[in-house]
Amino acid sequence: MTALHPSTALGRTGMDLTRVGFGAWAIGGGGWFFAWGDQDDAASVAAIRHAVESGVNWIDTAAVYGLGHSEEVVAAALAGLPEPDRPYVFTKGGLVWDPADRSAKPRRVGAPASIRADVEGSLRRLRVERIDLFQMHWPAEDGTPIEEYWQVFTDLKREGKIRAAGLSNHRVVQLEAAERIGTVDAIQPPFNLIHRDAAADILPWAREHGAGVIVYSPMASGLLTGAFTAERAARLEPGDWRAGHPDFTEPALPANLALAQALRPVAERHGVTPAAVAVAWTLAFPGVTGAIVGARSPRQVDGWLAAGSLELKDDDLSDIAAAIRATGAGTGPAAPRPAGSLPRPARDVTGAAARLAR
Repeated sequence: MTALHPSTALGRTGMDLTRVGFGAWAIGGGGWFFAWGDQDDAASVAAIRHAVESGVNWIDTAAVYGLGHSEEVVAAALAGLPEPDRPYVFTKGGLVWDPADRSAKPRRVGAPASIRADVEGSLRRLRVERIDLFQMHWPAEDGTPIEEYWQVFTDLKREGKIRAAGLSNHRVVQLEAAERIGTVDAIQPPFNLIHRDAAADILPWAREHGAGVIVYSPMASGLLTGAFTAERAARLEPGDWRAGHPDFTEPALPANLALAQALRPVAERHGVTPAAVAVAWTLAFPGVTGAIVGARSPRQVDGWLAAGSLELKDDDLSDIAAAIRATGAGTGPAAPRPAGSLPRPARDVTGAAARLAR
């Protein structure tokens, strides 16, 4: 495996991660509620293998992506790899789908028996004996309190089914409740140049508690790649969850695209793509361990690989902050603060109102 530097410790888990990881949401394919449209599995396998061969040492997937299919594709891509070359594989549970109606929105379930069934299903599809990081995808909506489902995660770690336990899309008040039951090893919030709110609450909490943070959608689901246009947004297929989403329609779309274009001068200074700049911007924030970056082909992987070693300078960050203010895109802090000046997180923070539909 080619070394991709630098790497950062994922909290206290003992795992050191490359600054970018492969995101396997889109490779789940089409025909389910949060799909990106149809996807060729051979292209997905090629993209994963290219990322791993290029030095990426972790993959983030979820049971619900493609209703189990993404995990199966990840397993196929990693089949036959020698143990030293295998990346860490992270997955998520807590979203239950109806096999008889693939188009129905998955339910957010925290019942202990359901979480245990999720783990067993993921172990089987991924063809592994232990999951490196298992995360609760969303807060439960079936009436199960967080204390109850987080106890299951803690038990699974003790039993050796999972190496580390994490929470995705949870608010600070929920992280606090979980931490009282057992260690929150990792947190996965949405974070990008448009959705910046995690910098005000989640990232400071993680630093205070020694938790790792892997952020998702650092390119805002394609908006910040530099290749997205209003015409492309208008042509998104009905089977693509982004079609009709507020980020991809008026009135937010023009400001989002203007912000993406403002990344070009920074990208040119460093000889990289705007996509790499967008990802590197998230990595400039104290507390962020790594960024999950999706790809559906090796070419797309090449578009963001440089972000793993790209260090944005003060003038880069100032120019980007100015572009955020000028375009009025998104919400949240426009630039990272030095680690020593981060505010303590508020205990009653309810999180961003404009979360991506993930």
